[in-house]
Amino acid sequence: MRHLGRMIQKADVLWLGIAAGVTGGLLGGLMLGIGMDLIVNGQPLGWLIMLPGAPLSGVPGWLMARRLAQQLRD
Repeated sequence: MRHLGRMIQKADVLWLGIAAGVTGGLLGGLMLGIGMDLIVNGQPLGWLIMLPGAPLSGVPGWLMARRLAQQLRD
């Protein structure tokens, strides 16, 4: 029978959520702030930074969740 690793604990999920929220908020906020500054100052290329900010802010949480799942599998 294959060893399934350890069980997910509440603390694992809690810290994953906190870390994903903080890093996602920082990444999305940074991209929003820089993009808006460029747009307000007349640089239309700021839209290329601002618009993908929201979808890309979820990427750090997704990567952290994959890493946690991999650790639990081993």
